[in-house]
Amino acid sequence: RMGRFDDRRLCVPPNGHIPISELSVGKLAVLRKIALLKLTSMIERYANISADGHYSIGSVQRYLRKHLSRQPDYADKHVFGVPLHVILQRTGQPLPQTILYAMRYLRRTSLDAVGLFRRTGSKAKVQKLKEVNEDNPDNVRYDDSSPYEVADMLKEYFRDLPERLLTNKLSESLILIVAFVPRELRLQAMQAVMLLLPDENREALQSLLLFLRDVAEKSDQNKMTAENLAVCFAPSLLSLPGQASRHSWDGKKKSVRGANKGAAMRSPKEAASESTNHANECLTLMIQECQTLLMIPRDYLINCRFTHLEEGDPVPYRELGVDGDGAGDHATFIDSCVQGLLKESADKFRSWRGSTTIDGTEVSYKKVGDGHPLRLWRGTTEVPAQPKEILHRLLRERHLWDMDIARWRVVETLDEWTEIFQYSVQSMAPHPTRDYAVLRSWRSSLPNDACALVETSVLHPAVAKQPGSLQGTILAARYLIESAGPESSRLTFISRIDTRGRSADYYNNGLGPYVAALVGRVRDSFKASDGMETEV
Repeated sequence: RMGRFDDRRLCVPPNGHIPISELSVGKLAVLRKIALLKLTSMIERYANISADGHYSIGSVQRYLRKHLSRQPDYADKHVFGVPLHVILQRTGQPLPQTILYAMRYLRRTSLDAVGLFRRTGSKAKVQKLKEVNEDNPDNVRYDDSSPYEVADMLKEYFRDLPERLLTNKLSESLILIVAFVPRELRLQAMQAVMLLLPDENREALQSLLLFLRDVAEKSDQNKMTAENLAVCFAPSLLSLPGQASRHSWDGKKKSVRGANKGAAMRSPKEAASESTNHANECLTLMIQECQTLLMIPRDYLINCRFTHLEEGDPVPYRELGVDGDGAGDHATFIDSCVQGLLKESADKFRSWRGSTTIDGTEVSYKKVGDGHPLRLWRGTTEVPAQPKEILHRLLRERHLWDMDIARWRVVETLDEWTEIFQYSVQSMAPHPTRDYAVLRSWRSSLPNDACALVETSVLHPAVAKQPGSLQGTILAARYLIESAGPESSRLTFISRIDTRGRSADYYNNGLGPYVAALVGRVRDSFKASDGMETEV
């Protein structure tokens, strides 16, 4: 019943809107199509411009294929000038940690600095900061730097991106919205643009807008209103007519029926000045409305129905493993998962594709024919510990290997090897934490001293949604730990996760590095402990 069209159901939250960050991968795919139709309709109506396919999903995909196929590998760069999708592929996150640290540093120490982002720092010191970020991004400290130098470095980071954060194509849409769409409809039109942004761009933009809003809220001290900040940042975030661009679109001309007749009579200087003003006005509104900007408009949802597969919600824990006839239970489900793990291992994961090595971890993926767009991802590495030691660390010592974990608890113990476990992770403050409630069960006496741990998201009456957090879904998390010698084991982690607010493309780019990082941290936690006992 998971994919039947006739099982669709209306989904409108009580307050009539939800954040983009709460959408499942299936809902996001549906709502992006609606956003594209809405945006095209508004631009054609108010700007009097016929898009002629300019805003179609197909044209965007064709551009991206052409654009990405020509990209260098950026092997000599770590932070500046590296596209966001490459950062995502390398780290599993859309922004370099050092750039997030810069925002946190300024938020913590310098919101009262007069003229922040308008006053300039020493060019030589800004260049030195950039070099330190490139040479040693994991150990950057800003405490000895002027806030104006850190602010300049932050502006230059966004300015140095190979393509503007709001992309060439969608920058044009935003300029048209401000120029022609009635003021009372502009925010709704911009919300459509936010849905169409690549996920990594949208999350990076959200981080920046939340920070700039905090700066603007202190404008009585720092003299930097949203309007002043927009003047400083708009040229770095939006692609404006006449700007030198490293990546142009496919060159299709739009037919203009009337909106641009006046533009044709203006001088290039006047037209550029008008576009700049529109860009500043656009970014001002985005800063002022940064929370609402990333919401789904009510009229998108009012007639929107989703399949159970698109909803992507977990089942109640008592229904896990129960078939259509009411037979089976969670133990049936767990045993099936463990046997599947053992079979995959015996077959040496031959059906998995795209094998590569990331930081000493072998990574590959597998498509699953169940109608869900997300792949299974696998990471395998050797760990200097015995299988039961690793199982104990996975179960009871998560704080030693998961640096993003914020809180955790055992909600209910179902039997001696099964429990309901709840935990929250925070990796990109000030973005909300992501909460997970899973049924997890383990086996420690498999053939050849192997151990296994199986986790999947479930609903439980004692687990309530935490205020200000997102409820992610673990579709599959499987750990297989096999002995590889007297003092080592082979750890395999298989993951299929919907963290919410992200499309299938995001996971295709970022989940491999995520799996490699998680497995690598488990491995390295044993190297760091050097045999010492841990205290929990």
